[in-house]
Amino acid sequence: MIRLTWVQPEDLIGHELRQAAEDGRDAREIAARWHAAGGHDAPPRAGASEPGAARLRGLAEELLDELTAIPSPLPEPSDLAGIIAACPDWPTATRTAGPIAAGSVAGSVAEVRGVDSARVLGAWQGRAAGCVLGKPVEKIPREGIRQIAEATGNWPISGWFTAKGLPDDIARRWPWNRRSAVNSLAENIDGIPEDDDLNYPLLALSVLERHGRAFTTEDVAKLWLDELPAGRTFTAERVAYRNLLDGVEPPGTARHRNPFREWIGALIRTDVYGWVNPGDPATAAEYAWRDARLTHTANGIYGAMFTAAMCAASLVATSAEEVVRAGLSVVPAGSRLHEAVSLAAADAAREDDFDRVIDLLHERHGGLHWVHTINNAALIAATLIHGRGDFTATIAGAVAGGWDTDSAGATAGSIAGALNGGVPERWRMRDSLASSLTGFDGVGLGALAARTREMMRS
Repeated sequence: MIRLTWVQPEDLIGHELRQAAEDGRDAREIAARWHAAGGHDAPPRAGASEPGAARLRGLAEELLDELTAIPSPLPEPSDLAGIIAACPDWPTATRTAGPIAAGSVAGSVAEVRGVDSARVLGAWQGRAAGCVLGKPVEKIPREGIRQIAEATGNWPISGWFTAKGLPDDIARRWPWNRRSAVNSLAENIDGIPEDDDLNYPLLALSVLERHGRAFTTEDVAKLWLDELPAGRTFTAERVAYRNLLDGVEPPGTARHRNPFREWIGALIRTDVYGWVNPGDPATAAEYAWRDARLTHTANGIYGAMFTAAMCAASLVATSAEEVVRAGLSVVPAGSRLHEAVSLAAADAAREDDFDRVIDLLHERHGGLHWVHTINNAALIAATLIHGRGDFTATIAGAVAGGWDTDSAGATAGSIAGALNGGVPERWRMRDSLASSLTGFDGVGLGALAARTREMMRS
């Protein structure tokens, strides 16, 4: 029997019960019915249960639909008008149909039109470097990451992870991510390996090139079906993909039996929407909303908008603080994400020891899944602020946090790379990106940067 991860109803129900607890829905009666029938809670890290759980599929489908029908009482809208209304500092959108215009971060038209090409390339380089740094330790908690790094002379993290010199007992206690260790350790990196954190920016670039700035959520969905292999999707994206094939229309694809709709998937898809709107976080956030609503709601959407706005600012800003402020400006002030990021930024500005910042983040968000949006977005903001522009410290902090190491590393690296106009030599790989997407396998980051700049002018 094939046990597909992230889509079987009997595997989703536990996650939906946890989502209900997070967003304030009373699911006690439904949880009691599920547990009385022998149903299990959400596994902490795995995506599929034992085959025997399939006997509960019918009940799981029924309960999932009942849970989805319960509205959340929290002030966290998913529609764009509602989001804008909930953002008292929403920036003025200044994007025009013509050449790039100045935004609330840039300060002048000349500044934005003169975006340094090195910053665009640095953003792509930084995203790749942060992603690859985090790949081999994905799913390893922070204590394991530290033990591996210390045992190999790489703590604080200052270079790629390596298996050379790693004691056998530590290797057994904290096994590498099996799919990534073959191409993301210092001894075997040869070019930039494929990853969903890199495939999605390619898809965002493709949707802009094919459909222009007026692209729709439906355009994103059709592109996925045409170009994105289902096996390269995870959590909310895999559920939405299944929903599309079942005939569910967006934005219903984000809610129908999709307990992962506030996880990190949309956050990792939106860098390009920021890069093509330098200095204009409002337009970047609106593009991100169009993409994210295919798969996510509420904080899942906010995470995508937060990232896009930061990436828009990163090409023209002079500090990480300026970037994070731009990101927060497009996140509803009463949302859990806004609170988490604000507190994390304050912690990072106050604490000298980043380990203490991570301690505080885990104290607040330790109950969230390791690929949730809220905890990872807070970590990204914290490492940007604490890193103070240092590229290595920034991506190292994102990975040392021990949650979604490659995704947090990629986003933090994207922003730090843009702020610095490039990445240090130690973090540069052979300029060839592996991808299963049509026309992209072997593409160079320089070529991607050039195509991104073309979309700025469109």
